[in-house]
Amino acid sequence: RELERDIGTRLFKYRGDLNRELTRYHPRGVAIVGAFVDGVNAYIDETARNPALLPMEFRVLGTKPGRWTPDVVISRHQGLLGNVEAELNYGRAVAAIGPAAVKRIAYFHPGDPDIRLDTAIDGSLLGAPILARYEAFHSPLRFRTGADAEPSIDGGEPQSEIDSAMLLGDSPQRLDIGSNNWVVSGKRTASGRPILANDPHRTQSVPSLRYWVHLVAPGWNVIGGGEPEIPGVSIGHNEYGAWGLTIFETDGEDLYVYKTNPANRREYWYAGRWEPMRLVHESIPVKGEAPVQVELAYTRHGPVVYEDSANHVAYAVRAAWLEPGGAPYLASLRMDQARTWNEFRDACAFSNIPGENMVWADRTGSIGWQAVGIAPVRRNWSGLVPVPGDGRYEWAGFLPIKEKPHAANPSAGFIATANNDLIPNGYAHMDAVGFEWADPFRWQRISEVLDTARAVTVDEMARLQTDYHSIPARQLVPLLAHVHSSSDATERARHMLLSWHFVLDTASVPAGIYEAWFRRLNANVRRLVVPANAQPYIRTVSATRLIEWLRTPPREFGSSPAAARDSLLIKSLDEAVSELARRFGPNTDAWRWGQPSYHHITITHALSPIVDPATRAKLDVGPASRGGDAYTPGATGGGDNQTSGASFRIVVDVSDWEKTLGINNPGQSGNPDDRHYGDLFSVWAADRYFVVPFSKASVEAVAERRVVLSPRR
Repeated sequence: RELERDIGTRLFKYRGDLNRELTRYHPRGVAIVGAFVDGVNAYIDETARNPALLPMEFRVLGTKPGRWTPDVVISRHQGLLGNVEAELNYGRAVAAIGPAAVKRIAYFHPGDPDIRLDTAIDGSLLGAPILARYEAFHSPLRFRTGADAEPSIDGGEPQSEIDSAMLLGDSPQRLDIGSNNWVVSGKRTASGRPILANDPHRTQSVPSLRYWVHLVAPGWNVIGGGEPEIPGVSIGHNEYGAWGLTIFETDGEDLYVYKTNPANRREYWYAGRWEPMRLVHESIPVKGEAPVQVELAYTRHGPVVYEDSANHVAYAVRAAWLEPGGAPYLASLRMDQARTWNEFRDACAFSNIPGENMVWADRTGSIGWQAVGIAPVRRNWSGLVPVPGDGRYEWAGFLPIKEKPHAANPSAGFIATANNDLIPNGYAHMDAVGFEWADPFRWQRISEVLDTARAVTVDEMARLQTDYHSIPARQLVPLLAHVHSSSDATERARHMLLSWHFVLDTASVPAGIYEAWFRRLNANVRRLVVPANAQPYIRTVSATRLIEWLRTPPREFGSSPAAARDSLLIKSLDEAVSELARRFGPNTDAWRWGQPSYHHITITHALSPIVDPATRAKLDVGPASRGGDAYTPGATGGGDNQTSGASFRIVVDVSDWEKTLGINNPGQSGNPDDRHYGDLFSVWAADRYFVVPFSKASVEAVAERRVVLSPRR
């Protein structure tokens, strides 16, 4: 049942020179990754001698871990890879309603006239499941019991038949991934030295995505967060400076469409002639069945993901992350040893994946920002829609990373990023950075706080990381001042909103009303503005566009746009109030935003659907009440159950490493049988932190246990 995932993984495997690849991440990358792999395999060997050391998941699945190789470490499966799924949806939407209409609806920055959505592709060719193999490769596992499987299993017996339901991306706008970071110069801090804060937002998961680690060795003294499949620290500090990251939306993928030879489907038309595909044959072992023989095809641009034999068309994905240096976050190894801003920028020049806003603060007082990520240069198209693979649409190399946007020691005294458009006016390389950005509201809130900040402390910066003030609410709610409903319940809700302070606290009833109203507004505006034949490809409208259209109603609202807008505002509030009363009863006290059946978090383990209740209770974490939403600095996106946001947070005052604050959700162990698997969840859910010791003496003062690893003789 997982055959397509295995085929996709092999199709997108990095097949370049391994030594060259490893050396890019660090001059001693071969030795570092080799030692890391040896360490993983040493524990795997221990489990072979003592299977009781294996975590619960292996017992549930009846599997054993395979031995690692450096190829595992540099594989691209765990990365934030690109926008090709959105690109296909944009292409389908353009085929349905035309490029001008798509540009008006989608949130691109900058907008017209810089964006080209015209495409030479016949729209009828874009309806097939073109990216199914790509999606199978990188979508998360979703286990379930199959029709021929037992309904549940306990933690001790293996389950042989397991299926996974793929979570397929279906929205042109990626709303679930984001991050915040900022650096404040010493002239705005209480200590007189810079402060750095970072809270990367990813899918909330168990086991945790990242873990705190402190690496000390000759030439290394670095602490912070990293992902367990790679060595090094991606976010943290050493003895000289601190750094953090957010996503800088860099378009590193393109979908190419080829005419294939009717006489030979393994040839495609390129530059006026038929060109052969490169073929790789592999044998995939399948439990209980004969191995499956597969033929993987590649054009000069990349892996062929789909073939339409009836129309003699093939589709391939060109991915910049398949270039050398595309293993996500692994170039952090160079950053871990940086001592100055210039050394940090030099290290950033090797960071190909993902596109990021790297910020830096050091003990000399310097603060800086460098956008990183491999950036294809497109001279004659936007990269937002599929294009023919016949040679007319080629990348003109890659933009040198140091030529991406950057800044150092600005006069404002701070630098903040939150996945929003930070491209300077007049920037010379717009053909290499892309047009898709997050709504700017988190950045606006962070910036307005920092702009008035004086003598700030790490505690104040921690409070800003968990700030629930909503700028969209601040802009939308006043529109209700001059509209009225015939419903007494709606009128009471309207007055509560108008007297509200726009903070999405867990105990706030107006926050609960606002969120229900916002959802109805988005759905109702989408139905008005997005033509029906494009709605399958444009599943939501950005909050930025929503606010623009409600402030200045467009022609799609009808012959009297302002009156239609007012009617829509109150209709949406009527619907929200009715929905809240249906769900929680007529008493508005039960409409609190963070009440247990409204906005909360329960983190579900991938194996949760196939285990018995007792085992599920050990695997899953939660629930807990949550405030905020996707647009507040304390980001809690995903709907009623928070599925994304910051699991890892760090705040560093470089004047004193012992003042560093941190958190990691849900815990510091990936093993459900370990007491540290979920013991930080309640701390995190309460928006609290722990102090992160750095010196040897402070570490030893709080040590719980000591483990000594010795090589076998």
